[in-house]
Order: sequence, then structure tokens, then C-alpha cells
Amino acid sequence: MIENIKNQVQEAVKELLSVAQLNEDDLFVLGMSSSEVQGEHIGKGSNQEIGEVVVEEIMQQLNPQGIHLAVQGCEHINRACVVERQVALDKGFEIVDVIPQLDAGGSSSIAACKLFDDPVEVEFIQADAGLDIGDTFIGMHIKHVAVPVRLKIKEVGSAHLTAVRRRPKKIGGERAAYN
Repeated sequence: MIENIKNQVQEAVKELLSVAQLNEDDLFVLGMSSSEVQGEHIGKGSNQEIGEVVVEEIMQQLNPQGIHLAVQGCEHINRACVVERQVALDKGFEIVDVIPQLDAGGSSSIAACKLFDDPVEVEFIQADAGLDIGDTFIGMHIKHVAVPVRLKIKEVGSAHLTAVRRRPKKIGGERAAYN
């Protein structure tokens, strides 16, 4: 099961990155329910191993490109995100005080705290793209305008997979031109 999850995440991230066209220093958000990945109800079966495998796999693809990962926790910590301290400082994110637990934050947040060099929690971010594994509602953390991305991979384990990217707002009126 773990190897299958790893492969599904790898494929999903590769496809999303090819569509989203992210740049160095852009922000990618992950929301995940390891319970849903295992086929259980969200919040009822957190699995630390799944959290670590997923976060590690995403980091392996983002880090070489200089894309930053933010990992969203569950509603029990207001969907706060784990980011590297320097990312929070560079992007002007307010650091908050909370330590994620399996039942309040989730396995992926704990994994990020373990795998990041200098992790901190921030309550609000504006990411450029992301993956939502298990319907955790990452939309609040995506820059306007959020655009759904239809991936070939529809699930990770048993969890529904949703991908999103952003595009610049189109402003003006009928005489305006767009790229």
C-alpha cells in the first residue's frame, strides 16, 4: 500500500507541476487526510507513516526546483500550515504557536515538522498551487484566481484527489487584452 501511495503522489505532483508552471520561490500547499488515504473517515485513523511518505515524496520533487512546500493541518488547528521559518519571514506570514498532533493537525503536519529544517506554523498563506488529498479544503490557502486541475490520478490510496493552480486575475473590461 505504501509504495502505491508513493507512486500516486509522485505522478500527481509531476502532472500538476507541468500544468501549473511554477517558478523558484513559489509556494505549493498540501492538505491531506491519512485517514481517508486508508479508506477511513477523515480524522478517525491518522497514520504517521503515510504522512511522512507523502510529505517526503513531494519535497523530493519541489526542493530541486526551489519551490516551497506548505503543509496544511486540520480544522482543529484552524488549517494552519507548516512552512520553513525563512519562507514565513520572506513572505511576511505571521508565525503562530501550535504544535500539531495526530488528532489535532494530522500526520502530514507532524511529518513536515520532522522533515523541514526549521519548521514554523502560520495561519494564512497564499500558495500558487497545491494538492488536496482527502477533501481537506486547501482553497483558503490559494492565491486568487484558483483554477482546478484535472489530473489523470483521481485518488491517493482511497482518498479523493483534487489539484489546483492559480492564474492572475483578469481585470479591465471589454477593451482589455489578456495573455
